[in-house]
Amino acid sequence: VWNSNKRSIALDLRNPEGRELLLKMLPNYDVFIENYGPGVIERLNIGYDVMREIHPEIIYARIKGFGVDGPWSHYKCYDMVGQAAAGAFSITGEPDGPPMRPGPTTGDAGTGVQMALAISAAYVQKLRTGKGQLIELSMQEAMTYYLRTATASTHYGEQATERTGNGNLPTMSLYPCTGGGPNDYVFVMAVTPRMWEDLARAIGKEELISDPRFVHQADRLANEQALRAEIQAWTSVRNKYDAMRELAEAGVPASAVLDTKDLFHNPHLLERGFVHTVEHEARGPIKLLGWPARMSESSVAIKAAPRLGRHSAEVVAEDLHLSDSEINKLLDAGIISQADPL
Repeated sequence: VWNSNKRSIALDLRNPEGRELLLKMLPNYDVFIENYGPGVIERLNIGYDVMREIHPEIIYARIKGFGVDGPWSHYKCYDMVGQAAAGAFSITGEPDGPPMRPGPTTGDAGTGVQMALAISAAYVQKLRTGKGQLIELSMQEAMTYYLRTATASTHYGEQATERTGNGNLPTMSLYPCTGGGPNDYVFVMAVTPRMWEDLARAIGKEELISDPRFVHQADRLANEQALRAEIQAWTSVRNKYDAMRELAEAGVPASAVLDTKDLFHNPHLLERGFVHTVEHEARGPIKLLGWPARMSESSVAIKAAPRLGRHSAEVVAEDLHLSDSEINKLLDAGIISQADPL
């Protein structure tokens, strides 16, 4: 799922010969990225200063849970730890309930996307100046980027943003549909006065537009339960796709709640070619979701992820121009390891 279109090399960096092999390969590359736990790079002695001596133009990228300095810098971190430390748990859940673990794994993937953008910027700068640089990214700090809307409600750090569950405004909330399944819901997000009017018309209740209980957003919030009942009476007799279609065609932003199975069978995503079938060496044909960026000059077919170390011999031989006998010696000594073809 994560390693399509990559080659995999397994190299023992704790072995002095393995470390030396890495440093010999270094000049072949523009970028080195690491996200080891605190202190690992230092123990392996492959930090930026070491690599810059060998390859001055290297872009050296470091992802750490809490950064490389500060009182928390030596703490270990995983995706959800980074999210908890950034405030994501605090704004997830019902208003009268405890903080809740978010569903998406934005701690890892979201930090990686930010690092990819930073590396791209550093590479453009390198093309202009010939200079490499050190990039450091803290997962905790990276996650705060995805909380900009929430942190905007803190009065510049004077108060905590409250949890709102599935939405406290009835025109921006989740509603049940027919089917009875755990994800048979539609989410409505009518954020402007015109969208509110379109919503009222879509559910066949145009008279609600002039109803004094619902004229302004503050009124709709004050009379939340009455308006929720009107909207739910409409959604509850439709399946989530019909509810989405009727609302969206009326100009109301809305979506059926697709589950992770739905994504692989969704007609819209299928028509756009977002669902790919690829041949995996160990698992045979598998379905994968595509990459969302579509670039007219950079269209690349998805290739299945390799098994760990699948390309060790290939990459090392290619980079260092080693013979088969030299590669076999590295394999026999355990300095590199390789998954053989199935």
